[in-house]
Amino acid sequence: MNRQITLAARPVGFPQESDFALVESPIPEPGPGQVLVRAHWLSLDPYMRGRMSEARSYAKPTQLGEVMTGQVVGEVVASEDGRFGAGELVVGQLGWQEYALARGGALRKIDPALAPAQAYLHVLGTTGLTAYFGLFDVGRPKPGDTVVVSGAAGAVGQVVGQLARIAGCRTIGLAGGPEKVADLTELYGYDVGIDYKADDVNAALKESCPRGVDVYFDNVGGALSETIFRRLALGARVAVCGQISQYNLTEPELAPRNLGFLIVFRARLEGFLVSDYAHRFEEGLTRLGGLLAAGRLTYRDDVTEGLEHAPQAFIGMLRGENRGKTLIRLI
Repeated sequence: MNRQITLAARPVGFPQESDFALVESPIPEPGPGQVLVRAHWLSLDPYMRGRMSEARSYAKPTQLGEVMTGQVVGEVVASEDGRFGAGELVVGQLGWQEYALARGGALRKIDPALAPAQAYLHVLGTTGLTAYFGLFDVGRPKPGDTVVVSGAAGAVGQVVGQLARIAGCRTIGLAGGPEKVADLTELYGYDVGIDYKADDVNAALKESCPRGVDVYFDNVGGALSETIFRRLALGARVAVCGQISQYNLTEPELAPRNLGFLIVFRARLEGFLVSDYAHRFEEGLTRLGGLLAAGRLTYRDDVTEGLEHAPQAFIGMLRGENRGKTLIRLI
């Protein structure tokens, strides 16, 4: 039987484990052009919270009783597509389940000889691509720029900081708690780490960014971003990747309220989706793969064992309890 996690109820505020259901169904068989994949690794990401809501967004919501969406690395079990054979490892949007059917065109083969399989859900997957295109295409850093990243110890933030340093920038990361802040400088190479829970963020930014913030990579939003906007430099670029501080609020926070600073500093604020760059994924993956092979990129995973524990791990990630990329190991 195939075990699956489905959406049982639409959350109000933070999700509860009761909003999910663990169900079983027969393992499907592939039809023409289809591939049956057994999941090895499941990625848990903040965007999934938005899919649990019926609010208007860039993608349709998960329906009640439907399998939760999510990227998976898995092994081909059976294939009716000549491009894939049993035993090959692939990555695709296969959901929170142990077995999944997919069209061959929706899957991408991976090479575990280049990096561990789970890296294709992280630095060599959409996480790394989000960091790459968000920083270089939206943030457009120049050597000598000061780059500030919120949620800097998270899956995307840890890659953004390293790419910015490689590009010759000074990097300032914000994270919550002393362990995560230590990771910023000791593991990911940030020049300065700021604990937004314990430090005076405005004072810390004033000290560490005396000429202002040239690029702000925003994963958090809300009051934290409002504070960072005060420190923007003339001509600053703000790349809006996520707003995790807002996802579980029953009423949106009335911040940032100081968008007038965009006028003062002639700054540009731009949101983006990694899917906008699908036609350039090969470019990004080639660059990221080369940096990883050269030992210039590092990454940290936060692994939970077993599909049945995915809801608990997901809720913990939304609360900031993870250190690194949140993954579920299924086999």
